Amino acid sequence: MTQQEILEKLREMGAYKAGFVPVNKIVFEPEFRKMCESNACGMYGRSWMCPPHVGPVEELIAKAKAYDWALVYQVVGELEDSYDFEGMMETGKLMNELTQAVREVFRETFGEDTLHLGAGGCRLCPVCAKQTEEPCRFPDKALASLEAYGVAVSQLAPMAGMKYINGPDTVTYFGAVLFHGDLPD
Repeated sequence: MTQQEILEKLREMGAYKAGFVPVNKIVFEPEFRKMCESNACGMYGRSWMCPPHVGPVEELIAKAKAYDWALVYQVVGELEDSYDFEGMMETGKLMNELTQAVREVFRETFGEDTLHLGAGGCRLCPVCAKQTEEPCRFPDKALASLEAYGVAVSQLAPMAGMKYINGPDTVTYFGAVLFHGDLPD
């Protein structure tokens, strides 16, 4: 697939926008983990794919930096108002579904050795196995967030040709697939 075909396919799948960014241009900040530690989402320590269980931020950053390119994509949801929690959750669900679809649709394009990162917590299982001290049920599909890997998403968005904030009464979520090799033509 060409770059243009990939971007068009992502939009067909539900992405608002998408773009490619060289991984060596991505800003990684270990400090972003402090947002996770503040437990604003309520998942700190309750999911295998959230801090602290996802791993030390320095190791995750090193893992991400080993890739060459990131295909970054976003989903933008309309909200009734800034307190529309249900709208935020519904858009988050759409984002996670898109991220899982990206894994399947582009497997052949990018190969098996990819790193898929989503928005917020994993959300694959209604209750993460971590909460019952069992192993992850779907380690091949589980998703960590861009923030858990220390990615400065507000700086990543413009590099990929996107806005970080898309207007009042909207919510925007970002995902990415990091891959090795050259950018498709």
